[in-house]
Amino acid sequence: MQETRWAQVWMTIGLLWFLLAIAVAPTNKIYQQGLVASLWLPALLFTWSARARLRELFYKQRWVYLPMLGLLMWSLISLAWTNAPDLAREAKRLLYIVVFLMFFPIFANGRPDRVIRIMQWGGIGLAATALAAIIKFYGVDGNVWSARLEGLGELAHPILGGYVIGLAAVWLALWPPGTNKLQVVWVVALGLLCAFVMLSQSRGAGLALFFTILAMPVWSSDRRSRIIAAAAFIVAVLAIWWFESFVVARGVSYRPQILMASLQMISERPWLGLGLGGDYQVFASGEYFNHTHNLFTHVAIELGLPGLLLWCSIWLAVLCAAWKARETLYAKGVIGIWVFSTLAMQFDAASLSGTPRPEWFISWLPVGLASVLVWARASSDACDKISRST
Repeated sequence: MQETRWAQVWMTIGLLWFLLAIAVAPTNKIYQQGLVASLWLPALLFTWSARARLRELFYKQRWVYLPMLGLLMWSLISLAWTNAPDLAREAKRLLYIVVFLMFFPIFANGRPDRVIRIMQWGGIGLAATALAAIIKFYGVDGNVWSARLEGLGELAHPILGGYVIGLAAVWLALWPPGTNKLQVVWVVALGLLCAFVMLSQSRGAGLALFFTILAMPVWSSDRRSRIIAAAAFIVAVLAIWWFESFVVARGVSYRPQILMASLQMISERPWLGLGLGGDYQVFASGEYFNHTHNLFTHVAIELGLPGLLLWCSIWLAVLCAAWKARETLYAKGVIGIWVFSTLAMQFDAASLSGTPRPEWFISWLPVGLASVLVWARASSDACDKISRST
């Protein structure tokens, strides 16, 4: 049933909505409603017809989904002591995560090339929104070039916008199209995405993008990866030389102090944590911060060390699954996304169980994409055809 034309169109719209509406939807409510209609609903509807695919996935990636099951169960148990005002809402958000992760194997249905193609168009679409944001911010709004660029929609924040756009640059760099016409579009789109990250002056996103692209030849040893890595190194050196004052002006933004204060909070409730959705503030250097600016310490504060251990198990299992298939085009992209996301998590992201938002791009999107790795080797020839047929 999920292979019918109307079902594929429906799910394609859902994935594109997730990738692009984050920057174009007028409100977060409309973004969420669009996801319900175009992503969650078809995933639930086609679960039964795709049960063979899901059963194969759970068996072959059990080292991802056993700790995932443990994390979900522990999160539900932690609702017994959380200070979250609406327990039903917190439980519902876990259901959102489950359905989101189920969507990818149902949509791919054993064809990783299908996911790559939509991600390519999503990356080009985000590049278009990056261009629109640059024109609006500096041209229409008249901000000076030294101001920190903000994106559109839910990306109207220099840090979160930088992470989403930076991640799009990574998957577009590792999943390039092959036709000459689209190669030109690809180069322009990649340049716009990188320019957005630099203009946002988000050092976390910039560092994550730089080190990910620089490390690309480690798992993708083709000529294109080496050229991109060399170009990234040259651009980074020039950027630091020209914009050194902007790089060092904000210091370390209290990150070491926030880390130490977060570790102190973890030591006070190491085993149980505050519970799923627990509200807290980090007090450091005489100021209060709404979160830890680090996903791992955030998970430890909310779910304790058991929750942190389960999340780390999931995250490392994703890398292991991708590394085993690293000779395939699909796995190369997943590894790059994983590396960028891991670096990005260290600086600002601190939301694991919230509703879909920019942070999902560096937390649940890599896990969802990794679920298709089960069929990456069997479909490696089809994936490679993307570079010639897209």
